[in-house]
Order: sequence, then structure tokens, then C-alpha cells
Amino acid sequence: MPTEIARTDTETSTNETVRQAVAMLEAGEAIALPTETVYGLGADAFDAAAVEKIFSAKERPHFDPIIVHLPRKEDLSSVADVPEEIRKTVVQLTETFWPGPLTILLPKKPAVPDLVTAGLPTVGVRQCHHPVFHRVIRNFGRPIAAPSANRFGKLSPTSAGAVLRQMEGRIPLIVDGGACSRGLESTIIRVE
Repeated sequence: MPTEIARTDTETSTNETVRQAVAMLEAGEAIALPTETVYGLGADAFDAAAVEKIFSAKERPHFDPIIVHLPRKEDLSSVADVPEEIRKTVVQLTETFWPGPLTILLPKKPAVPDLVTAGLPTVGVRQCHHPVFHRVIRNFGRPIAAPSANRFGKLSPTSAGAVLRQMEGRIPLIVDGGACSRGLESTIIRVE
């Protein structure tokens, strides 16, 4: 399959790219999206067939779980349970660090396919701070499963060109949101 790079360098191109990205996500595709950390390979977190495309494109083993990105903080309850004994801490963390590069491990809801969590009872969740990712996920309106957009074992890409070098012909679309500002994956914590 040919891989297209969609630009976001003007308001007009950004609007068109967001529409195109959302349409592909709704069609069950896996696409590359910019985050503030590294580029991610995203698909509908509730669609196991779409998530399988992430594993296939990355050549990722199925024992390796995938982080779920949320459109809004309020969407946390759609993918995870927050036990009462840690609720205050989780609220403090999300209010302080979201949107941003903090992933929190929580008990998963049944709606999240086991494929996303590698069969584990927990799911890693975060809310991305990148403005293009934020527009795509808010327009999509559902959580997006998105690990880094690299082949398994390779360096995580921080530009659309770096994604293309690893994913050309493996995915239909790369949303070019410029260089990532951080270049390192999000911090992952478990609240106990």
C-alpha cells in the first residue's frame, strides 16, 4: 500500500488532514500521528481488528501492551476503573500532568480488547498534549491505542520522515505535525 504524508503547515491543510485522519481511524486503519514525545501508530482502541494492524505494521509481539490515549480526561472511565482507594491520587495526577507525557496503569474495563493490554488486567492511559493529535482524537471522539510508530526494536521516530523510513508501505497515512518536542516516550506509573 502507498503511504501518504499529510501536512499540517497551514490551517487549511491541518483541517483537511484532521478530516482524513479521522476518516481512516473510523475505517479501521492504523495511522501515524505526532505526539509531544514521539510519533505514535494509532488505531481505534475499541476495535481489535484495527489494533491488530498496529501489531502487524510494527512487527510487534502480542505480549507487549499498548498505551491508550484519551480525547478528554473525562473519558478515563470508558477504558479504566479507578479504585476508590487511589481515586484522589489519580485525580491529582491527571489534573497536574494531563494533557502531557504521563501514562497511568489502571484496571481495564471490559470494552478494551485484550489485544491492547496483552491480556493483562491493567491498561496504560494518557492524554496527549500535541495540538494536532489533540484535534484528531477530539474529532474522532474515541480513545486511540497508540504505541510508538517504529518497527519493533528500532528507535522511536520523532519526525514524519523518520516514520516513513520505517513504515513506508505498511500504513496508509502519516500525519506530519512537525518534530516532536520531547523525543522520549511518556513516563509510566502504577498508583497503589
